[in-house]
Amino acid sequence: MADETHQGQACQRLTLPCGDTVLVALQGAHVLSWVSQGRERLFLSPNNLWDGKSAIRGGVPVCFPQFNQRGTLPKHGFARNMVWQVDDAAQGAEAVVSGEAAHIAFTLSTNPDTLAIWQQAFVAVLRVALTPGQLTLTLTVNNTEAQNELHFTGALHTYLAVDDIDLTELRGLGGRPEWDAVADVHGLADEALYFDGEFDRVYSWGESAAANPLHLQDGTSTLQIEQSPSWANSVVWNPGEGKCAALADMPAHGFARMLCVEAAQVFDPVSIPAGGQWVGWQRLTVS
Repeated sequence: MADETHQGQACQRLTLPCGDTVLVALQGAHVLSWVSQGRERLFLSPNNLWDGKSAIRGGVPVCFPQFNQRGTLPKHGFARNMVWQVDDAAQGAEAVVSGEAAHIAFTLSTNPDTLAIWQQAFVAVLRVALTPGQLTLTLTVNNTEAQNELHFTGALHTYLAVDDIDLTELRGLGGRPEWDAVADVHGLADEALYFDGEFDRVYSWGESAAANPLHLQDGTSTLQIEQSPSWANSVVWNPGEGKCAALADMPAHGFARMLCVEAAQVFDPVSIPAGGQWVGWQRLTVS
């Protein structure tokens, strides 16, 4: 584990002997980079402000405790805009680099800034685990209220790097209930998804269905994407050329080099009883 800065922002880096590395900003516990087998696997916009306050476009934003604008909180909640702490209690056990594995944990908990907009006691922990060819992100939410339930929606809003969106396909969602947010149409997903223009769709796994692995093929390599069944949804998003041009924090042709495949809770909030805990993860594997 090493302290460093990126664009002036405090970060932590994990590096394996094989050369795989992950870089995480303290703002948002935001994974900025994952290099595996010599290739950057995440898309990070070069047009970010890096002011320590604005949301970071790209990498893996932690959207919590609200997905998008589905509620009264700021878009995608507040977690991605706040500074998380390296888990002090985990320095001996969680911030570990040994042989072919490394992991580190970051914590965000109730504070005056969160209470000003969300009257809820909580502790959120993001564990970043690196092994050769694989990155696992695990979000744990603890309800530290004595009596009240905690309700949240959110996502691990992963921006995957692709060589060319026109040559990219995503497989593994075939037959799943699909909501096309662009056309506001409900249907069932095709086995292979292709991307020509704006693409914004939510897929539902069902209450008891474990998510099967997805496979992203971009012409030169394949990435396997898994998520825990505790996430009810997967979201697949690409802004397309038109919407991308309207995003101030994206380069004009950034859409051609990225695809978001998110582990998400979109429609039905997670409910955590007082004193309870929820755990959800996403795993990316080079294959």
